[in-house]
Amino acid sequence: MTSLPAGSAPGRPARPVPPTATYRLQLRPEFPFAAAERAVPHLAGLGISHLHLSPVLEAVPGSAHGYDVTDHRSVRAELGGEPGLRALAATARAHGLGLVVDLVPNHMAASPRHNHALRALLRDGPDSPYARWFDVDRSAGDGRVLLPVLPARLPEVRDRLRVSGGALRLDGQEFPLRPGTEGLPLDALLDAQWYRLAWWRLARTELNYRRFFTVSELIGVRVEDPEVFAATHAKIVELVGDGVVAGLRIDHPDGLADPQGYLEALAAATGGRCWTVVEKILTGAERLPAAWPVAGTTGYDALHRLDGVFTDRAGAGELADLYREFTAWPEDGGGRWGPTARRAAHEVAGHDLAAETAVLTRTAERICAADPALRDHAPWALRTAVHELLVRVPVYRPYRTGDEEALPPAAVRAAKAAFTVPEEATAVDVVRDLALGLLGDGPEHRAFRARFAQTSSALRAKSSEDTAFYRYAPLLSANEVGGDPGRPAVSPDEFHTYCLRISRDWPDTGTVLSTHDTKRSAEVRAGIAVLSQCPRAWAELLSGVAGVPAPDPHVAWTGWQTAFGFGAPDRDRLAPALLKAVREAGLRTGWTEPDAEYERAVDAFVAAGPGRVPLRGASDAALALEPHIQAHVLGALLVQLTMPGVPELYQNTERAYRALVDPDNRGLFEPGPDDDRTALVRAALRLRRERPAVFSAVGSYAPLTAEGPAARHCLAFARSGRVVTAVTRLPLRLAEAGGWQDTGLTLPPGRWTDALGGVREFTGGPATPVKLAQLFGQRPVALLARLETPS
Repeated sequence: MTSLPAGSAPGRPARPVPPTATYRLQLRPEFPFAAAERAVPHLAGLGISHLHLSPVLEAVPGSAHGYDVTDHRSVRAELGGEPGLRALAATARAHGLGLVVDLVPNHMAASPRHNHALRALLRDGPDSPYARWFDVDRSAGDGRVLLPVLPARLPEVRDRLRVSGGALRLDGQEFPLRPGTEGLPLDALLDAQWYRLAWWRLARTELNYRRFFTVSELIGVRVEDPEVFAATHAKIVELVGDGVVAGLRIDHPDGLADPQGYLEALAAATGGRCWTVVEKILTGAERLPAAWPVAGTTGYDALHRLDGVFTDRAGAGELADLYREFTAWPEDGGGRWGPTARRAAHEVAGHDLAAETAVLTRTAERICAADPALRDHAPWALRTAVHELLVRVPVYRPYRTGDEEALPPAAVRAAKAAFTVPEEATAVDVVRDLALGLLGDGPEHRAFRARFAQTSSALRAKSSEDTAFYRYAPLLSANEVGGDPGRPAVSPDEFHTYCLRISRDWPDTGTVLSTHDTKRSAEVRAGIAVLSQCPRAWAELLSGVAGVPAPDPHVAWTGWQTAFGFGAPDRDRLAPALLKAVREAGLRTGWTEPDAEYERAVDAFVAAGPGRVPLRGASDAALALEPHIQAHVLGALLVQLTMPGVPELYQNTERAYRALVDPDNRGLFEPGPDDDRTALVRAALRLRRERPAVFSAVGSYAPLTAEGPAARHCLAFARSGRVVTAVTRLPLRLAEAGGWQDTGLTLPPGRWTDALGGVREFTGGPATPVKLAQLFGQRPVALLARLETPS
């Protein structure tokens, strides 16, 4: 262990030795531990230090992702079980690699057939030892657990229900029976259970257990309870103790009642031996809580900066104007980002999360009824206050008592403005103070505070990432988790400021370009981002395909831009992606109320247009963009591999990799031929492996500034004065302005060699700035290593 990094909170544990780079593998029955084991030699040859595995604990049979955990006590049998995992760890260790595992503490599969804990709760009721595992609001309805699993109303499926083998069965589903009820007539048997079977559509308004976002098939787990934590983490802690697992990725910490408390318990249980990162989405200038005992985030904050620094701000603004003109959207229906996001938040809070806001309202009513100082707030006023405050939380959720960043005074004033009677608006103050822990610390108060935070994070994710991102589409490359579609560009100065802070405060945080959750892989986003450098050319491309009928202008813009980024017409992959886009947008069709005629029109549009026409080869102007797209691809990749933090490669991204939204991006690992990306990956990771201290040292990042007429087109930095990264940004604008001309870059003192190949050497120091035309003469990126003087 080493000492605490500068700028760290005093409570943060000493730093475990971090990975130099990780490689994410998506495990599934078709790609189990044994298949991953066979890939180890290839992956070790890339220069990574750790494999990052998707969830490994027991999950629903056939699951393609593993986030639907069913049993924390065992490693997933379909992947090879614990022997398979230990064999993979041994092979990886023999090649110098460790394992990082994706851990899912927030939720489990809500399948009583497969989830032993849920099955016990449903069988034995509130007295079950597993009752403490799940958040169930028994004040709702008749107090039983609502299971929204029926394909239709109960009377319509009643005759298909069967009792056999001590269970109630329907179409492959299985529900345990309360002891002593097996012989009852069917109606009496149903009424006697600790649960109520219901039509799936009732989940939106009647659900009384906490779930993951709006997914009723995933039930929330109360890991804040020490007994639940111990039971759900014993196997992972054992694997860490045995040296099988060296790092953890914590899925969706914002869903937890107390993220910091959970992370502290996890650090204590693992003895601080794990490099641990959290899937925490940071918005704008939001910071990761300094007291969290983790190495940092999984890297979406880095992804936003990486994409943004290769996006042209002026061109992005022009694209937004063109988009509004093309679609004629109203401002809150896709015309402008802010109003679109707010409208989506109101819709999701009032519709998709109606059951969650109802829980909060009932809890607030009980608190007010029990406190003489809070009585006589009407239920409708409390419900309105809950809604109006939730939609105005500017970050994903509050964390600490009195967290004004999460509910600032402006949000309170705006929430009160929704009331026509000022006296009723005092309910906003009550709800705000409850949400921030300022009105008592009883069980109900703590429950409200936790549930408000959990609902806030679900609302933000569902309304922004899963709704508004699909409604507002001027530049789709900006519509990624952690991104800001309303402000997609990041200046070099902003990028450097971010890197300096990360190098100081979170030097071992994660960085990513593509993940299993990105809506478009880095290569597809680069193909779209180049349009910010040529908005008028994009308008001309669109006019050239205007004869292809589309259901509406928004679909046309989204479909053609997606196809342009993808690079080649592929109906089989573009059609599902566009169908998902229009369903998530929820404007003309949706997941639960699909419009079949509209969806057929979307499919016909893809077949006739984006899935057939090679837009990137449609004109000489389009073909001329290819080298600029590739400059972005290589530049972003090299910056990610050498900036502060631990870089992660998503499976298959060591070479050209084009993927769209899941499930397209969750396929199998496939070894393929090397290309220019592979060579760059190997060179950069070789430097990280050979010189780990150069990259992991606190404060090791130093911006370098070019001088000359094209200085803004060079992004450069040094790591510990011994490695220099320099890349070309906005190359199309650069070419239009006349190229590099006499622009130069001063390297740190010393002699420097080209780490990407060749025999080129450069001399550092202010007396001999390197001409960028020379530095980028062979490729649009440069990675230089200082030649060490023999001691």
